[in-house]
Amino acid sequence: MPDTVFDFDTIVDRRCTGSEKWDRYGEDVIPLWVADMDFRSPPAVISALQQRIEHGVFGYTHPTPGVIAAVLEHLERDFGWEAPAEWLVWLPGLVCGLNVLSRSVGEPGDEAITFTPIYPPFMSAPLLSQRSLVKVPLRLTEGRWEFNLEALERAITPRSRLLLLCNPHNPVGRAWSREELRQLAVVAERHDLIIGSDDIHAGLILDEGVRHIPIATLSPEIARRTITLLAPSKSYNIPGLGCSFAVISDPELRRGFTAAAGRIVPHVNLLGFTAAEAAYRRGESWRQALLAYLRGNRDLVTEVVGAIPGLSTTPVEATYLAWIDTRGAGVTDPAKFFLGAGVGLSDGAEFDAPGFVRLNFGCSKTLLREALRRMKAAVENR
Repeated sequence: MPDTVFDFDTIVDRRCTGSEKWDRYGEDVIPLWVADMDFRSPPAVISALQQRIEHGVFGYTHPTPGVIAAVLEHLERDFGWEAPAEWLVWLPGLVCGLNVLSRSVGEPGDEAITFTPIYPPFMSAPLLSQRSLVKVPLRLTEGRWEFNLEALERAITPRSRLLLLCNPHNPVGRAWSREELRQLAVVAERHDLIIGSDDIHAGLILDEGVRHIPIATLSPEIARRTITLLAPSKSYNIPGLGCSFAVISDPELRRGFTAAAGRIVPHVNLLGFTAAEAAYRRGESWRQALLAYLRGNRDLVTEVVGAIPGLSTTPVEATYLAWIDTRGAGVTDPAKFFLGAGVGLSDGAEFDAPGFVRLNFGCSKTLLREALRRMKAAVENR
């Protein structure tokens, strides 16, 4: 269905609505930082929420057969992944899931390994779980970010227990290939590592003809050592409704994960379940239109950033996040520099990569063009 059926161009005023994204800065700043799109959610989701609200009773809840079936159908339809209902563990958010995952694997003092640059909770969750964090830098080869498996092998010790994977990768925008995942899985098997895979951007593969591959789908053996975290929140722009889930095929891993969550992790709220079911069942045409719009925004970012002296970026295969290298521009604090120009970006230092910034292009083209204009003018006139 063409993207003209849905309106992604109209700017929705989000200021003074309790928006973390928009209320962070003053009115003169265009916020393109946190991974939260500015588009209205799919009409099917809005309609389902309105019907649920009309019911008028908002008591304690649990996942209904409808939302469970919708998730399982989504796994099979989009990833070719046949999973029974007992593999699902519901969560109120993916960051929560990363922390539960870190607590559930190994013992205090054991090591968790992840690839950097990386979404900051990948680095904080192990430390908050009394695990040691081991960082293995991704390798940039001819404009493409890759796993450095040799460095990974060198980093593994007898205390290594957990390998944290971001797939697709935030912030570099890679959609890892089957062969890349297979090679990573070989290392995990050889060293008996549990894989914790955050696949929250799975529905946002921008390159046409490419399908997201959860690492757990490579083989039953890999699935047994993998905890996969998923959610509809990024793909359908419903992060504030807090509905996520883990897919865990191994009973022992699942029991450990559930025990680590204990009574500390709250339940998913009923509107989160409602939105998730509607998104997976009736949101596909909206998502396809969104992907088409995001491809246009990605191409605009690539074109403009490539023309700004000292700035460069790599192809964004997935997500709506551009990872921009500013080190050639002679700017010591790029996030602060661009904020002074009226554009709020995520600081690469928070991802373990000073000198970079992350730009969220999940917004109207009008806002994006103006933000890029400001960035270009700031660099050229500094």
